[in-house]
Amino acid sequence: MTYDYYCKNCGHKFEAEQSMNDDALTTCPVCLDETSLKRLVSGGSGFVLKGSGWAADNYSKKSQ
Repeated sequence: MTYDYYCKNCGHKFEAEQSMNDDALTTCPVCLDETSLKRLVSGGSGFVLKGSGWAADNYSKKSQ
């Protein structure tokens, strides 16, 4: 899962790939401050459906 982070000390923003079970990161990779890193709430869930849809692929039609 991708998490967004923001450092309140230096303003650095970055993304980090982590498991949902991993603890939040605490040290900014730019200024190395260990107290000002904040995990941001993102709007995405990590689950994305792409394409024209399952119905357009004839999966919803009965076999003939």
